[in-house]
Amino acid sequence: MERIKLTESEINRLIDRVLLKETGIRDIKKLSQRYHKAEIYFHQDTDGVATAIAMREYLKNNGIETVDSHVIQYGEKEFQVKKPDATGDTMPVLVDFAHGKPQFTIHTDHHDSQSGVEKDTSTQFRGARSNVETISQVVSPSDIFSNEDIAMISAVDSADFVKHGIKPEDVMNFMLNIDKQKPSSENKKMIGLLTNKLLLAYKNKPDFLESLVMNSTPSLLNILINIKKIAAEKGYATPEEMLQNQTDYIERQKNSEKVTYEDGIISQYGGGYLMKPGSYDRYVPFKNHPDANFFVIAWPMGLVQASCNPFKEERSLKGVNLGEIAQEVMNNYKNVLENEKITVDRIKWTSERKTEEFSAGFGLSDLKAFYGDNVRGIDLNQDSSYVNLFKNIMDKPQNKLSNKQQKILKSAWVSAWDIMQANSGGHKCITNISGIMYLPKEMKKDMLLGLQQGIISVLKERIKNQG
Repeated sequence: MERIKLTESEINRLIDRVLLKETGIRDIKKLSQRYHKAEIYFHQDTDGVATAIAMREYLKNNGIETVDSHVIQYGEKEFQVKKPDATGDTMPVLVDFAHGKPQFTIHTDHHDSQSGVEKDTSTQFRGARSNVETISQVVSPSDIFSNEDIAMISAVDSADFVKHGIKPEDVMNFMLNIDKQKPSSENKKMIGLLTNKLLLAYKNKPDFLESLVMNSTPSLLNILINIKKIAAEKGYATPEEMLQNQTDYIERQKNSEKVTYEDGIISQYGGGYLMKPGSYDRYVPFKNHPDANFFVIAWPMGLVQASCNPFKEERSLKGVNLGEIAQEVMNNYKNVLENEKITVDRIKWTSERKTEEFSAGFGLSDLKAFYGDNVRGIDLNQDSSYVNLFKNIMDKPQNKLSNKQQKILKSAWVSAWDIMQANSGGHKCITNISGIMYLPKEMKKDMLLGLQQGIISVLKERIKNQG
């Protein structure tokens, strides 16, 4: 008998499937008896869309029909989504998102860590390059997306560009140019990259991503066809127009006073002129400075991000871990941040300032999930009339609160240090310092620039030591 040889990845997938053979997602058989319909909440990118489509198919195969879908995004947008209701006959499902909420019956993700996940939630957390890889090839008893599509979605989501020979212009390309002289794998790669580019260009259009999730089959080509169809029907900017806007943006960024390049490090404040559709692309800095090792940007809304150049053979210098460097720099401000009290009413107001009546908002469960025992001035585990009053107020919309109710929320607080720790994170090649938006206005810009320059200084020192 001839022996079948399996690759390491195929062996790992078989092991995963054996471990998940009975249910795939915990209690899916029981859930299919409880719910016959579902609404899927998904992250605002290509992996999020693909994972939602894969989850839709998985649920369908288990007798559950997906009747609607909703975008969810980190930051303020996280609290603007429609509030899920797990008590009715429609099951709320969350995919490709690291922040859980008790209203969700199923939650699946692939990031390094998750927060706010309730014990009763059926979860599937597995470290992977993309969440669709887990749903399509591990949870599902049979593949939903093809191996080629999974590889491309994963490459884009993890910025694993060198392995696939992807250059900045490939990622930033708006046009479809099929070359029959090239291998089919090259053309499929281009289709995958174009799908990602157009999806991100149109992602903020009303109901655009939701329409893709509800109407696309599990195929990057079909998603691309639907993107083009929707764009034509809705009169979105054409790829040609967006290509010209991007070309202009690249030229402006070359000479922008907000961008500097020194010692292999790109430093930038803000995104530049972003008004014209298609202008911005996160990889423009590496297009303009291909030899750069690192990019460190401070966003005025309250975010510092550092990343390695994903197009270089060595994505990071030996021994350089951006996540650890960010934490090291934050420690320089620990005393200042620990002494800065951010009251709960401010946290709630900042989180809900753009929410609508139907929105989930920032409620008690979010306060506990993000900050837990770091909430000071009140013991949320205590059973008293005041604590119960505080809890009830937390679940009301901020714009409906009376002065007295706001004053009650003001009595509790979280240190700026704990807020930034809870909202920040990353790994070796990309990291975010977030939560700066909660700081008082007079502190915000100085903190942004201080953290940005701190990371740059440490990187320069590491580069010098290795030089």
